[in-house]
Amino acid sequence: MNKLLWGVIAIIGAACFGYLALQQGETVSAMYLVVAAVCIYMIAYRFYGRFVAYKVLELDKNRATPAMINDDGRDFVPTNKSVLFGHHFAAIAGAGPLVGPILAAQMGYLPSMLWILVGGVFAGAVHDFVVLFISSRRNGKSLGEIIKEELGTFVGGVTMIAIFGIMLIIIAILSMVVVKALAESPWGLFTIAMTIPIAIFMGIYMRYLRPGKVGEASVIGFILLILAIHYGSIIAADPYWKQVFTFDATTLAFIMMAYGFIAAVLPVWFLLAPRDYLSTFLKIGVIVLMAIAIVIVAPDIQMPKMNTQYFDGSGPVFAGAIFPFLFITIACGAISGFHALISSGTSPKMLENETHALPVGYGSMLMESAVAIMALICATILHPGLYFAINSPAVFIGTDVVQVAQTISTWGFSVTPEEIFTLTKNIGEETILSRTGGAPTFAIGVALVLHEIFGGVDMMGFWYHFAILFEALFILTAVDAGTRACRFMVQDILGNVYKPLGNTHNYFAGILATAISVAGWGYFLYQGTIDPRGGIYSLWPLFGVSNQMLAGMALLLATAVLFKMGKAKYVWITVVPATFVLTATLYGGIQKILPYKEGDKVHNSVSHVAVAQIQAKKIIELEAKIPTLTQQDEITKANKDLSLAQQIKFSNILNAILCVFFMISTFLVIIATIGICTGRVKIPLKESPYISVESLQKA
Repeated sequence: MNKLLWGVIAIIGAACFGYLALQQGETVSAMYLVVAAVCIYMIAYRFYGRFVAYKVLELDKNRATPAMINDDGRDFVPTNKSVLFGHHFAAIAGAGPLVGPILAAQMGYLPSMLWILVGGVFAGAVHDFVVLFISSRRNGKSLGEIIKEELGTFVGGVTMIAIFGIMLIIIAILSMVVVKALAESPWGLFTIAMTIPIAIFMGIYMRYLRPGKVGEASVIGFILLILAIHYGSIIAADPYWKQVFTFDATTLAFIMMAYGFIAAVLPVWFLLAPRDYLSTFLKIGVIVLMAIAIVIVAPDIQMPKMNTQYFDGSGPVFAGAIFPFLFITIACGAISGFHALISSGTSPKMLENETHALPVGYGSMLMESAVAIMALICATILHPGLYFAINSPAVFIGTDVVQVAQTISTWGFSVTPEEIFTLTKNIGEETILSRTGGAPTFAIGVALVLHEIFGGVDMMGFWYHFAILFEALFILTAVDAGTRACRFMVQDILGNVYKPLGNTHNYFAGILATAISVAGWGYFLYQGTIDPRGGIYSLWPLFGVSNQMLAGMALLLATAVLFKMGKAKYVWITVVPATFVLTATLYGGIQKILPYKEGDKVHNSVSHVAVAQIQAKKIIELEAKIPTLTQQDEITKANKDLSLAQQIKFSNILNAILCVFFMISTFLVIIATIGICTGRVKIPLKESPYISVESLQKA
């Protein structure tokens, strides 16, 4: 009976998947994509996930975890499987699964769908799972420390610095998406601000008022969230409070930095864990609700199966050809190096039982891949004209609605000013033009689906801001956990210089490491807010390249560890995805450091070196022009343009240097892994000593 059930699921999934892939020019319902994805994830978890868990890794339920051995009530805390799943999922599922698929939708739905499903099952979920396992077998050590132990001190030292740089870019991008979504949006900002006291209340409730009553706290928290959304609309309608909660992107960037610092130094039980659980409760609820709603409403996918005119990289949403940049743009929805930092950061220090690594590591990534599928649907059910109006930077389409409609119509996607005005009014916003970052697109998609079932057009504003809340919670929890993981990395690095600074129990060292971390990612966040192309356009490809390089490095580490464990016949589970990911990212990385090429618009948009050269030329022209100006307003504008050009030039030079450094680090890891697997490098396995659960309980 069991085999029959799984056979039926496989047939349904294959039928829906095949229908989507083979459809030619006809309208296709998003329902088929949801059903195909769910079937694939179920089969993947039941068969491939369990194969990796019990055949390859041989998880041991009787082995004591770092959380049990080092229980300190602060960082090492044995945590209920469901709560840890919530924390881990909330931490990994930041902006990536939302933004990447939405940006990639400019090339059509089919390429994105294939990479999300195949990449999520065979690359991303395996990557997260094996790193969590490896870290839990090494007392919860960070990825950099593990690389240093397993691949050599020099390789590990260089890689630790590279990982730190990559982490800063990742957190900056996560923060930027929130900033872009909440800028000039009092309703959204108020709602998100309220999640902080709600989460703190939940933390106190679960620790002191009603210990262990997670369900009660979640229900109360969810009710308070709904009230926060409701009162957000009242705030937005009030002239005084509207001004209080309205900030520009740059101001929000500094607020985000302050928030990241405070959240990262607080104990995990106070803010991080309860809000993770709260947001996960909301996240999973929304994803399940969206899946059901899409099946009921069955909205048509409006975006073509393949937008071949943009395969060369000339699209307005992001620059770069379909290979490698589609596989770089869709980062977290398929595979993400950031997840390795969580899987070797907070999560292994909270793992209650080693067997929980399967649902926490593999299962959480499948759930994130499902989020990416939902994001893709939200982007593709929009009319292409509206999609490009929302996601194209103002520098490409302008700021006037009439001009925007005319520009997009010349691309072959007709849209009228009335359509833009109507949608803007229905969702309760001032504008939807150039709301880059993916979050607004996802929120609009959610509103378009859910209002068909709940409340009609009058409720579109509520559902839009509900989705913004959902997304911002997603991302802020990733910023919290990411900054905390970054703190651990900084302390690992500083500990090599002055040992007391590496002590994670030292509050001064923790505060110093957190301040360094926030200052680093805060710089990139600030640069993104002043970028005339919206920040996302410029920084997202660098994020994708560095993020995927990190994933490749983590998979290579896993390959070396499996080889040392005597599991050489199973190393294909990590070698195959590592080979594809590193081929794509290293090729993309090379493209990002090539010099300016006359007449090649796509190349010059992709390359940081080319952008820096263009800005250098602009600086020379402006410096020659300013002395000739007589009007004060012209002089002011020219000086502003000069300052901006100088900042963009410096940022792109820095980005190019970082890209080169990341590639060098990757090549070092490749060489070390090959050396270990061929027997030319002899470094013994560095697992922590075996301690049984039983012996720990007796002690």
